[in-house]
Amino acid sequence: MKTYPLESITLEQAMQKQFKLIDHISTVFEGHEVLGRGDLGVVPGFNQPITTHKVEQILANFFDTEAAMLVRGAGTTAIRLALHATLPRAGNLFVHDAPIYPTTKVSLDMLGINVIRVNFNDQDELTRAAKQGNFQGALVQLTRQKPNDSYDSEAVIQIIKEYAPNVPIITDDNYAVLKIKKIGVEQGADLSCFSTFKILGPEGIGCIVGKTSYIENLRKENYSGGLQVQGFEALDVLKGMVYAPVALAISAQQTDEVAERLNKGEVTGVKEARVANAQSKVILVTFDAPIAAEVLHKAEKLGAAPNPVGAESKYEMVPMFYRVSGTFRAAIPDVERNTIRINPMRAGADTIIRILKEAMKK
Repeated sequence: MKTYPLESITLEQAMQKQFKLIDHISTVFEGHEVLGRGDLGVVPGFNQPITTHKVEQILANFFDTEAAMLVRGAGTTAIRLALHATLPRAGNLFVHDAPIYPTTKVSLDMLGINVIRVNFNDQDELTRAAKQGNFQGALVQLTRQKPNDSYDSEAVIQIIKEYAPNVPIITDDNYAVLKIKKIGVEQGADLSCFSTFKILGPEGIGCIVGKTSYIENLRKENYSGGLQVQGFEALDVLKGMVYAPVALAISAQQTDEVAERLNKGEVTGVKEARVANAQSKVILVTFDAPIAAEVLHKAEKLGAAPNPVGAESKYEMVPMFYRVSGTFRAAIPDVERNTIRINPMRAGADTIIRILKEAMKK
């Protein structure tokens, strides 16, 4: 199985992202505001909590873009609203020729959007398709949708922009934010969407960053008090983002170490280990025999998490031993019989290998 994982930022680069975020926080908030829990409600002149307004300013500044908006419904709603803001009903949307993430597919069906599948791995095919100009938008997922995906998202964005400069590009940045050097809008996309729950933030809060023209239209539609992200929730978004880069960089280090040690034969019965973005950066462990389901069962008894909460959320500490992702299962028939994915979360390589050895022995 050949994989092409995204290049993770180093620990030093992660520290710089932490420092950059703190610097932006200190230029927008006064010190006492950070130590509070924020305000509530639709404040006159803002139609949202002032704290939330300020956090959105910070996020726009941090990602070097025009505007930001926090929304209810996590990354799924962020993508859904971005599609609604940029495409006409029954519009044509460029997507990668791969299994579409299930919640995104629901959004596309809800909005009546037609998909035009293009192989993003093939720049010649992408260029030909972009030249035809029969689409009103593009959706680029930064992480991998199938194991052999190798496309550079920034190159994909630039090709589309070159031949269709007025076509809005949305990026699904879930599982990539604060793990790689640049998110979609920093690569040239119009809107980036992600869940803050995946970067140690509060449950159910999504974020859209990018062009003011699209985000302001969404604000006007998002006027109801019940749709507002309250001040304490917005502050919790920032608190998670402050600690996420370093934590995720450490996890990426341990991911590489586990794969390297397994491929050197440290655990008998492991055929190969591959680092992949599926959707988080994980180790795909393939066994010599079809024992994946039993290994997962035993690993849970040995302390491994049996399923995600938010995929690297604030609740997840122990390593997760889990079945391979739905999009990967759709791409490779029966892969779940002999392959599992392991996400280190906050664990070290020694703990992960110990659990794997004991689970396989049992």
